[in-house]
Amino acid sequence: MKHQTTIQAAIAGLLALGFAASTATAQPVPPQPSKDKCYGISKAGQADCATAKHACAGQSKADNDPMDWKYVEKGSCEKVGGKLTAPKS
Repeated sequence: MKHQTTIQAAIAGLLALGFAASTATAQPVPPQPSKDKCYGISKAGQADCATAKHACAGQSKADNDPMDWKYVEKGSCEKVGGKLTAPKS
């Protein structure tokens, strides 16, 4: 009986931890009208929001994925090697 209770507590803890982690990282970055969305420059885990490959901010898997975007100062995107529009899929 004690062994079963320990297993149930461990499973509940893992589920709670997984839920907390998924809600903490899935928040979109609020729109920033004073900045440009710059595609293809974000590092893995640092994109500002959703694409066809993932649900939201911080979930990008690769550096410089052309589908991922990050907010940058207006007029600086192409200077740092990015594009102002998403690639055609």
